[in-house]
Amino acid sequence: MNNRRISPECPAPVKFAVMKQKWMSLAYLHWDYDPEIVQALLPPGLTVDTYDGRAWVGLIPFSMEDISFPGIPPVPWLGSFPEVNVRTYVIKDGVPGVWFFSLDVNRLLPALVARLSYRLPYCFGSASNKRDGDVLRTRVKRRWPRGAATTQMEVSIGDAINEPSQFEHFVSARWGLYSTWWGGGLMYAPVDHPRWELQRAQVLSVDDSLITAAGLPAPAGEPHCMYSNGVPVRIGLPRRVRG
Repeated sequence: MNNRRISPECPAPVKFAVMKQKWMSLAYLHWDYDPEIVQALLPPGLTVDTYDGRAWVGLIPFSMEDISFPGIPPVPWLGSFPEVNVRTYVIKDGVPGVWFFSLDVNRLLPALVARLSYRLPYCFGSASNKRDGDVLRTRVKRRWPRGAATTQMEVSIGDAINEPSQFEHFVSARWGLYSTWWGGGLMYAPVDHPRWELQRAQVLSVDDSLITAAGLPAPAGEPHCMYSNGVPVRIGLPRRVRG
């Protein structure tokens, strides 16, 4: 398994963005797993990326805002919504990225478009992600397509992280995503954004079944937790990955 360290700086900007958006009011909750358990859920060709010999699974709530496409301004209502994803970290041919087990939103059309274009496992249901003072409250109740799965969490937001640790870079400094190509194989889409401004955070409560719905064992112990107000994001054209 790979223990490659990730640079906090974006290695190469996206020259032509096929999609722009903002990821706001974002919390990172991460639990460690046996790498073999996570590897068993990945498609052929991807290797789980590890830190200190462990795989890491994230439960990531945030607010998607102002989705836009080339020549088109942000789409009202359809372009802004809460999202919660379950993800892990992978590497192929030296190129690290994110692998999504699920992404839950409360907009059916964006979920369908993302499934068809980027082949991402978006799910539809009720969802909210709201900051109230120094507390972020998130909930999801999935309706489609994978049956019942829910999450409810509260995160207390703390002070700025002036010098993020190597682990905090490992889970946040990711500049691309992998998914499956139509008919088999893999695709990769580059992502760029300013460096995350991270803050300490503490989980006040979490009651989640999204992780187990992805086929993973229930997480054990307290998660590592941090928060960010968010960043603007540029996403590049997906390309097929050979081999």
